[in-house]
Amino acid sequence: MKLRYTPPSECGPGTILRLLEASYAALVEAEPEVWKPERQNWEASDRDTFEHPQTVGACTFLTWVGSELVGFCAFDPRPRPLGIVGHNCILPAFRGRGLGSRQLRELLRRLASIGTRRAQASTLDHPFFLPARRMYVACGFHQTRAVPWERDSTRRLLQFEKSPLLSPWGRL
Repeated sequence: MKLRYTPPSECGPGTILRLLEASYAALVEAEPEVWKPERQNWEASDRDTFEHPQTVGACTFLTWVGSELVGFCAFDPRPRPLGIVGHNCILPAFRGRGLGSRQLRELLRRLASIGTRRAQASTLDHPFFLPARRMYVACGFHQTRAVPWERDSTRRLLQFEKSPLLSPWGRL
């Protein structure tokens, strides 16, 4: 299955928000008191992506299978030589096919192409995020720390790192 990556401008404002809402709908439904407030952050991510196309927008890409939009990924290269993995989601209907790993590898390729040597990602110890944790490990990340999550002290924020970004053969 061939993937295609495009800038967010291909779809326009609201795209990032819609992808995040659809990707996390089950989590918001199950724990609305914890997750509904996250919508403000999703709105801000969408707004920043389209209001700042040369910075935030340039560090965000949409992932397509044929003509179907299946997810998106964002990153922050500013702390170079460290790059931060931002939102990284695949729509529920497309999960379980390895698309998230392929999307993450594209993000890592982009970070490596601008001289980033290490990548950092974070997710929660919540069962919903188990596939994300498995994906990070499968892509060569290792867990570096766990700290209480500020929004729910019963959960831990897990941090992962990958270094170096390139294998000895130049491939991710």
